[in-house]
This record gives sequence, C-alpha cells and structure tokens, in this order.
Amino acid sequence: MRLTRIAIATLLIISITIGSGSEAYPFPSSYICLTTKEEKELGKKLMLYVKKHLVLIEDPSVVNYVNTIGQHIVAQLPTPPFDFHFYVVKEDVYNAFAAPAGHVFINSGLLAAMESEEELAGILAHEIAHVLCRHISKQIERQKKIGLATLAGVLTGIFLGGSAAAAGAITTSSIAAGQSLSLKYSRENEAEADQVGLKYLTKAGYGGGGLLKVLQKIRAKRWFGPEHIPSYVTTHPAIETRMAYLDTWIQTHPERAKSVRPVDPTGFRKVRTKLIALYGDAGAAHSTFDSQLRKNSEDALAYYGKGLVLDRGGKKEEAVENLKRAVQFRPLDRDILRDLGKTYFHMGNYASALKTLKGALAFSPKDPEGWFLLGRAQMEMGDLQGALDSFKTLVNTAPDYLPGTYYLGETYGKLGNLGEAHYHLGIYYKERGRFKNAKFHLNRALNLVGKDTERRLSIEKALKELSGTQGHDHNEKSAW
Repeated sequence: MRLTRIAIATLLIISITIGSGSEAYPFPSSYICLTTKEEKELGKKLMLYVKKHLVLIEDPSVVNYVNTIGQHIVAQLPTPPFDFHFYVVKEDVYNAFAAPAGHVFINSGLLAAMESEEELAGILAHEIAHVLCRHISKQIERQKKIGLATLAGVLTGIFLGGSAAAAGAITTSSIAAGQSLSLKYSRENEAEADQVGLKYLTKAGYGGGGLLKVLQKIRAKRWFGPEHIPSYVTTHPAIETRMAYLDTWIQTHPERAKSVRPVDPTGFRKVRTKLIALYGDAGAAHSTFDSQLRKNSEDALAYYGKGLVLDRGGKKEEAVENLKRAVQFRPLDRDILRDLGKTYFHMGNYASALKTLKGALAFSPKDPEGWFLLGRAQMEMGDLQGALDSFKTLVNTAPDYLPGTYYLGETYGKLGNLGEAHYHLGIYYKERGRFKNAKFHLNRALNLVGKDTERRLSIEKALKELSGTQGHDHNEKSAW
C-alpha cells in the first residue's frame, strides 16, 4: 500500500502540464508538451487509479466546504484552463497534491491539523498554482525521452502491467526516474508556486499568513527518522526556504498578511470537528472534545463532535444525548440536526429520524445527505413513494452524490419499474468505475425501456461512454 501511495504521488508530480497559454501563467507556450485535450484524458486515467487505490471522503458537508474555498480562488484566475475539482483523501499523513487537468487533493490528516479557513485557502492556492505554472511541462520539453518514458512506464505499471510482479517492477523503475527528473526543478517550482499562489490567494481576500502557519505545522511534524517525515515534505521540498520567503513577504506586505474576506469560523470548525470525530483516531477524538468541554461547558461543537464519535463507536444513546446538548446551544444548526437524525436512523428509531431530518431540511432544503437519510428512513417505514420523491430530489439537486443514485434505482425496483431501476444502478456503477456491473444494468435497462424515448437515448449515451473500458474495472473504495 505504501508503494501505491508513492506511485500515486510521483505520477501526479511528473504529470502537471497545461495546454493553453495566458498572460497569467509564466512559462511560454513553447514549453507545452501536452495539449489541453491530452491532459484531460490523462487526468481521467489518473482519477480511475486514484479512486481504485485511495479512499476519498464523500461527506458532502466536508467536500462541499473544501470545494467552495477552492472554487473561490479559481474564480480569481483570468482564464482557468480546466474545470478544477477538489477532493479530500481519507489519510492521516500530512499531504496535498495536484493531478493533471485541475484535480486537487488534500489529506484529511492535514486538513484536521489546520485551525482556520485561511490555512486551507493557502494550501489550495499553492496547489492551484502548481497546475497553472506548468512546471513539469518545462522539464518534459527539455528531457522528452525521460519525461515521456516515465509517464508511459508509470501508466503501464498501473493500467497495463501483466503480472503483479511485472507491474510492480515497471512502476518502481518509473518512480525512480520520475523522482530524479522532478527534483531538478523542485526548489524553483515551489518558490514560483508560492509566488503565484499568493497572488490569487490575496485577490480572493485571504492573507498570506495561513500558508505560513500550515508549513510551520508540517515542519513541527518532522520527527527523527524518515518514516516520520510528512509526505508533504517529500512532494513539496525546500520547506525551510519557503517559510523564510513567506515570512519576509508578510513582513514587507503587512496589509496583505491577514484576510479581508469575511469568514464565519464556525464553518471551518464544523468540518474539522467531523474529520476528527469520524475519520481520525477515536481515542484522540474523545480527548480533544473532552478538553474543549472542560474549557467551555456550553461549546455546542464539542458536544457535536462527542456525539459523532460516540455514534461511530456504537454508543447510540450517549450519542443522542450529546447531540441533543449541541442542539440546545445551536437550535438552528442544520448539520447538527441532520446528524442527530442520522443517529436516530442508526438506532432504528425511524419515526424520530423522519421528524428530525425534516426539521433539518427546512433550514437547508438542498442538503444532499439530509435527503438521502430521509429517503432511507422512508424506505424502512414502507413509504416507497415518499422515498422515491426524496431520492429524485437528491439526484436532481446533487447528481454527484452517488449513494442517492444507487438508492433511487433500488426504490424504482421495489416499486416494479425495472427499466428505471436498472438505468440508475447502471449509472451508479459507471461513475464508481465498476464497468462490468454498469454494462450489465444498462443493457438490461435498454431492453426494458420504450423505443424513441429520452431515457433510451440516455442509456445509449452511457453505453457508448463505457465502450473500450474492458480491463479497467476496479473494486469500489470510498468512505461513504
């Protein structure tokens, strides 16, 4: 597994390149090796690999928050070359990295170690800048044989390797070549990514101090011995030089050192609370929230975190007690209400779950997890039509929330509409990368729907997109 993670990080480092020039991006177009179309295709292939080997957190309240911050920074770019996407990887190791075509990742451990939205924005701006600056594209132009062979070798090891041993050998040799190639420019790249990142970070209203604080946390994580060095340090070297530069920049630009963008710290704290409670060490989570409650016995979010970690540990009654305390101090908080409803659902108390979830959705009518849980509770209580309506609302408002697509198919099946059932299950498996299952369900749907219908056209389009995917099927791996 460790080799897999190294392979992913290396492949992502050696593949960042953009296919269109702009005044905002410092390298001339003569350095460009891949076209935008080629990079998008490479990005798609890498996403298949990432989804196969990494666990991506799909909690909407976490992912949407990170995406909102990232997209706000992207909005400051004059001509974004790609549609940027932001992901949270369920991994305690401190790291963040950018893949081809605007896919940006941050590990849950690094995000949980942060203390403010400003810190998150700083890291995201740096990764966005790596994509914009075309650092590796310049290296590939000068070392075409090494660069392309490395890319081809790693991709072959990932997707086309015969035996496991052969694939491992290809990937390992490619990693060595990739690392020697990337390190030649790494210090220059990091300095430039900080400079470009600061430009758009401050345009977005954030101060530069957040990135410096994160780097200080990462440096403090460097213990004795290589096994304790955070991954961020190996994929983003020259950390001491970067910190010195950022400190000097802050001293000489005091007016831009702090954020001017109005920020409610509650949003970031809720995300951090969920990461600690649901995806970190349970014992450490209890200690964190107990410490917060000793400092402030009316801390709603500490009760919220305590309730989440208790629910995670199967202590449902205690979880409900803590979540109710959180509601007392924040009675209009949609996230706390929804997760109280979720705990009732886990207990099998579907009537209380329905009541609580409807209350949460009254405050947040577009909350995907709220609609998902409401639909699940309705299914358990035998209200299939109500569940169908809930899942339809979910899929219409948040099509990327794939559990909703799956259960919409399940509900159609229970209601006897097998054409729609197979269609939605097929779409679910297609997006999960389980292509054999997707083709099975979509072909069944094709035989069940009427001719010359809009649904038939949708099925045919999906099957066309699946053509040529043999050999790429993989097991689902996610954190939902």
